[in-house]
Amino acid sequence: MKLVDHFQYGLNSPICLTWELTYACNLACVHCLSSSGRRDPRELTTAEAKAVIDELQRMQVFYINIGGGEPTVRPDFWELLDYAIAHDVGVKFSTNGVKLDKARAAQLAATDYVDIQISMDGATAEVNDHVRGPGSFDTAITALENLAEAGFTAPKISVVMTRQNVDQLDEFKAIADKYGAQLRITRLRPSGRGADVWDELHPTQAQQKQLYDWLVAHGDQVLTGDSFFHLSAYGEALPGLNLCGAGRVVCLIDPVGDVYACPFAIHENFLAGNVRDAGGFGEVWTNSELFTDLRKPQTGGACSSCAHYDSCQGGCMAAKFFTGLPLDGPDPECVQGYGEQMLAARDAGTVIPKSDVDHSRSAPRNSRTPKQPTMLSLAPPPRRPDRACDENPLAGFAPTSASPQVPAVPVAGS
Repeated sequence: MKLVDHFQYGLNSPICLTWELTYACNLACVHCLSSSGRRDPRELTTAEAKAVIDELQRMQVFYINIGGGEPTVRPDFWELLDYAIAHDVGVKFSTNGVKLDKARAAQLAATDYVDIQISMDGATAEVNDHVRGPGSFDTAITALENLAEAGFTAPKISVVMTRQNVDQLDEFKAIADKYGAQLRITRLRPSGRGADVWDELHPTQAQQKQLYDWLVAHGDQVLTGDSFFHLSAYGEALPGLNLCGAGRVVCLIDPVGDVYACPFAIHENFLAGNVRDAGGFGEVWTNSELFTDLRKPQTGGACSSCAHYDSCQGGCMAAKFFTGLPLDGPDPECVQGYGEQMLAARDAGTVIPKSDVDHSRSAPRNSRTPKQPTMLSLAPPPRRPDRACDENPLAGFAPTSASPQVPAVPVAGS
């Protein structure tokens, strides 16, 4: 059995645990998957957070990916950072850079077992600030300058790919090279506030191919967090695991201790438990009904008849769920066009789920006047199958006019 096959059935502890320490944030990014802004008064206390770290150490979790919100605005962030490192739990944290002044940069440069991701969604202020808010580009650049001056080795520049920044990939790489950083690109998901702007911001089919070609050429130098395994259906498999690791090798702890199968699926359907429950995180990871079901063998659903299923594995669970598509159907950005067909088949009766978690301070767009979404052309590209197994896997499989029955547990192809 290949290593990746073992991952499909789950591990004793997650390879990477994403932990959102707080919903508080100084920005209001329009695509924020957790709809952050205001602090939740129920968030884990310092003592509770340290107890979780103790448990992760016992489970031999290699590192945690801390986010938010903006984690550095939580008053005990630096205390928790030091505590995790002292207990052999590495920390990678994502930040907009607001607290990374020269003193903090020097402190981090002298700290082992820590990695930093600076969020930047445009290689220019015009593109970045449209999504992240006025002044956010300059804040990110200043943080990178401070880290470089302090001698911090290889920070990451984390970019969510959008319709507006796909053409800036070379510029992002140049910025990373300038500051001795590594570029990390991730996929836009229609989660949280991202659902409101997905039609406007997600890359077009032509841009998906452009992104794929760029990754084939530069993928060995760029991190993707396995965001783009659905693009492997273009031909060559991209570097990485190329599968959905939800509940198998990854999961999310949110600020109030809720444990979700996927960092991009903050919804009650994907809630497995809470670290405050008896048995803590270890009990949730090992014995929750949701995670147990996710680790069962998958059949592939409608996508299993597609010749490209082995490459793309049906795509992203969260992207399907939050666009109202069946979890055993194609990804909405399926490169063969099947997702577009499913999107076009939705009607007024189709229920499109929304996250039940929203800590937004105000309407998105950071005081800008909202644009009306630019709707994609949903007509599938003309294509004649080369062989029988390339026939459309969606034959007889389309959403009905009634509300779709969304299973509480993701099924095959998720």
